[in-house]
Amino acid sequence: MVKLVSKLISKIKHREYTVDESITSSDLLGILFTRMAMLIRGFFCRMGFKRSGRMTFIGSKVKIRSKKHITCGSGLTIEDGCFINALCKNGVTIGKNFSLGRSSMIECTGVIRELGDSLEIGDDVGIAANAFISVRGKVKIGSSTIFGPGVKLFSENHIFTDRETPIYLQGASRQGIEIGEDCWIGANAVVLDGVKIGKGCVVAAGAVVNKNVPDYAVVGGVPAKIISTR
Repeated sequence: MVKLVSKLISKIKHREYTVDESITSSDLLGILFTRMAMLIRGFFCRMGFKRSGRMTFIGSKVKIRSKKHITCGSGLTIEDGCFINALCKNGVTIGKNFSLGRSSMIECTGVIRELGDSLEIGDDVGIAANAFISVRGKVKIGSSTIFGPGVKLFSENHIFTDRETPIYLQGASRQGIEIGEDCWIGANAVVLDGVKIGKGCVVAAGAVVNKNVPDYAVVGGVPAKIISTR
């Protein structure tokens, strides 16, 4: 049974995937039952998308607003309790085999006074539980990038230069965030507006990234600094 499921998942993901042989048949059947329920939810959910792939897996208590702005590839997985507000000027584009961990949030627009820009995610991107992605400026995430639990992206900075005017009335800058291919963003890391993280980078757990990161750099700390290179 393990071999059969491995072949099935490999076919869905279009790459080699091997299930751990130590898993019991009863546990595997439970997982398959859950995935089948997610696939059924996904069938109905993706009907509202602008365009979608053939297989979509949606967990329980998932809320998605402004679905018509979403274009996604096959193998989309959204785990239990996630919230997505896809309302933005230039849409949400997601590649194949994307997964969003449970209780995560993607918020493209906070107030309708100024809509967010756009979100672009490549193929084979995995985001773990409790992530928060704020899409005010453009956010771009390269293929094969993975996020640990609790990662946060903030693509907006409030302006606060005038002491006589309340901060919330001074507007905000939206330079956006770009994360390259094949990066690992560690648990509870924070990436701030205007940051570009290069290809193949590693961001340590708990880091706050407020400056650009060159290709293949390993960064950590508050604020994040280069620790080494790959």
